[in-house]
Amino acid sequence: MALSDPQGILASPFTIINRKDETLDIEAIIDIVNQQQVRHIVVGLPRSMDGSIGKQAEKVEAFTQKLCEHTEVPVEFRDERLTTVSAKRLRQAVNRKKTREKVRHDAIAAALILQGYLEEAY
Repeated sequence: MALSDPQGILASPFTIINRKDETLDIEAIIDIVNQQQVRHIVVGLPRSMDGSIGKQAEKVEAFTQKLCEHTEVPVEFRDERLTTVSAKRLRQAVNRKKTREKVRHDAIAAALILQGYLEEAY
């Protein structure tokens, strides 16, 4: 999960929600949305390379529909093709500089998805 600064300019990795149970996962997301006063939710949609919707994207859409039942915060999908690859490369570059904190590539990917949204939206 990633969050932007209050001005909606810069996205940063925030946390990882390790999927356990759909109900608990939704509760964790809603807790963060409420605590952080999130005004818009951007969900990465894992489209196939040809742009089609595959089984994983269908699962994301179904989960997002259930999430929407628990919040009035607007939700929007964002194509996430190749963000994991970009995140892995970025993480490798950062880790080569021997930073103290290792950031998981999925948190970086979330920040890349959000950053792309912010750049288009504002």
